[in-house]
Formats: sequence, structure tokens, C-alpha cells
Amino acid sequence: MEFFNTLLRFFQNGGAFMYPIALVLVIGLVLVVERWVFLSRAKLANRRAYGQILPMMQQRNFTAALKFAQNEKAPMGQLVAAGIATAQHARKDENIAMAIEESILEAVPRLEKRTNYLATLANISTLLGLLGTIIGLIAAFTAVANAEPSEKAAMLSSSISVAMNTTAFGLIAAIPLLLAYSMLQNKTNEIIDSLEMAGVKFLNLITLTRSQKADAPVAARPTAKAEAIA
Repeated sequence: MEFFNTLLRFFQNGGAFMYPIALVLVIGLVLVVERWVFLSRAKLANRRAYGQILPMMQQRNFTAALKFAQNEKAPMGQLVAAGIATAQHARKDENIAMAIEESILEAVPRLEKRTNYLATLANISTLLGLLGTIIGLIAAFTAVANAEPSEKAAMLSSSISVAMNTTAFGLIAAIPLLLAYSMLQNKTNEIIDSLEMAGVKFLNLITLTRSQKADAPVAARPTAKAEAIA
């Protein structure tokens, strides 16, 4: 209870700038929770899609893989659908690689959405704290100038202490926001790296199948489009 009373006095003594800093902190924390939940779900969805699509691709069951991927909302499914669909009519393997890369690039903005705001909010919090301290110091020196000489030292000391509260609170808000920003960036990069790894793996499976079909005798080649990947 004493801790909360101390925290309340600290907040009240900081002045008007404590409120916008608190608002910035709340907005940042809401953003952190939203992004963390979104990225966690995206990571699980990609992992699930990869686990289901990979066996189909390894068994050269491209028809089933394409059907599954087209109904999958996860970026992992979208890149597979783009790769197989392109392979049905593309003559060059480079076209398939470009289709997979394009699908990954389309997923990146959704993964990075709003994360950069956290760094901006952290900077705003710090600057608001400094601004509050400067304004508080200006008011303190103005008040001291009109005070009695015997009261100047005590009044100045008390005013500076109060003015520094906004800087402290600004840093208290900025530090966790920057930490959360770094964690979300790492989580986003992990997902993007996993998509790129899966894209390369699926591309190799598709191109290997295409080369095997091309080397096979004409009579032995299947006629189904998705199965032939030609």
C-alpha cells in the first residue's frame, strides 16, 4: 500500500506533463499486446501449415498441396500456392522463385505493421519528460526570483525535485517500450526467416520435380497439370 501511495505522490508532483506521458505509455502497451498476439498466432499458423504442406510436397502430391494452400490464410500457405500455381504455366524456374519471393514480400508489411510506432512512442515519452522538466525549472526559477532570500534555497531544491519527476517518468515509460520494440522486431524477423527458408525448400522440391519430369520418357509423364508442374 505504501508503494502505491508513493507512486501516486510521484505522479501528482510531476505536474501536467505526467498525463500525456501516461497516455503514451498506455497506447504503447496496448500496441505491444496486440502485436505480440498477432505475431504469436501468425507463427503458430505458419508452423501448422508448414507441417501439413511439407509431407504433401515431399510425396509430390502437388494437387493436394495446392488445394490446401489456396484455402490457407497463413503466409506459409500463400507462398506455396503462388509457387505451385506459377509452376503450372511458367517455363523458367526463376519465375517460380519470383512468385514465392513476391508472396513473402506481401506478407512482410502485415507482420511489421505498427511495430515501428513503439520506437516513436518511446522517443515521444522521453521528449515529453524533458519538456516537462524544462518548463518546471523555468517556473521554479521564476518563483524563486520573487521569494525571500531565506526561502530561496529550500524552494529551489523542492521545485527542481518536482520538475525532475517528468524526466524520470518519461524514461520509465520509454525503456519498456523500447525493450518491447526489440522483442517484437526479433519475433517478426524469425517469422520472415522461416518463410524464406520454407520458400527455398518448396522451390527446390518443385524445381527438382520439374527436372525429373523433363528427363522422364514422354509416355511416362503424367498429364495432370498440378502433378506435372510443367
